Amino acid sequence: MPKVRSRNLYDPKSKEIFKLSRSKLELFLSCPCCFYLDRRLGISQPGGMPFTLNSAVDALLKKEFDIHRIKKQAHPLMEHYKINAIPFSHEKINEWRENFKGVQYLHSPTNFLVTGAVDDVWVRDNGELLVVDYKATSTSAKITLENEYRQSYKRQMEIYQWLLRQNGFKVSDTGYFVYANGKKDRRAFDAKLEFDIEIISYTGSDQWVEEAIIKAHKCLNSEKFPKPASGCEYCNYREAARDKENGD
Repeated sequence: MPKVRSRNLYDPKSKEIFKLSRSKLELFLSCPCCFYLDRRLGISQPGGMPFTLNSAVDALLKKEFDIHRIKKQAHPLMEHYKINAIPFSHEKINEWRENFKGVQYLHSPTNFLVTGAVDDVWVRDNGELLVVDYKATSTSAKITLENEYRQSYKRQMEIYQWLLRQNGFKVSDTGYFVYANGKKDRRAFDAKLEFDIEIISYTGSDQWVEEAIIKAHKCLNSEKFPKPASGCEYCNYREAARDKENGD
C-alpha cells in the first residue's frame, strides 16, 4: 500500500493516499467550507471541551462487553432486549475500536483511506454483524434519535456499516445504541454516579456514503472556497466578526 501522507492536509497534486476519518466526512456534510479550511488549509474549528465522563463510560462498557466476548455469550442487556447475538470476536476488534486507526477501507476512485473507530460489533448466529455505538447522557426526557443533533449519530452508524461491508463482512442495516443515562434523582452524590442503561435500535441505509466521499473529494480538489452551510455557527461567527472589523 502506498504511503499515507504524514501531515494530513490534502494536496490535489499528490499521489499519496489521503486519510479521511468518519468525523471529517461528517464535517464535510455539516459545512463544506469548514471542511475545506480544515483539510486543505489546516485551519480547524476551535476545539471543544473533552467529554471525559463520556469517555469513561465508553471504556467501562467496552470492558463489560469484553467479558462476555471472551465467554462467547450474550450480555444480559442483549437478552433483556431479545437481541439474538453475542459480542463479535475478531483479531482486529481492538484495532477497529482504536482512535486514528479503526475500520479502514481504501476507496480507489478518490484514493481516500476512509476510517472509523467503532465502539463495538455484535454478531448473529448466521454471521451477520451488528454495529453498536455507546452513548452517555443525563436527562429525564425519553431518549430518542429524533433530535436534530442526533441525526449525525445515525450517519455515524451507517458509515461504520459501510466500512465493514467494504471489508467483506455481512452487515445488518439494523444497529444498536447502548445509552447510559446518568441518574439525577438520588438524595446525595456519595462519590458515585449511577446510570440507567437502555438499548435503542436503528435501521438505516449506507447508500449515501460513497456519493458523500466523492463529493468531499471534489470539494478538496477545487481551487474555490465552497459556500458555508447556512446554519454553520463557525462561519456565521466569522462573517459577523468580519463585518464588525470592516465597520459594517
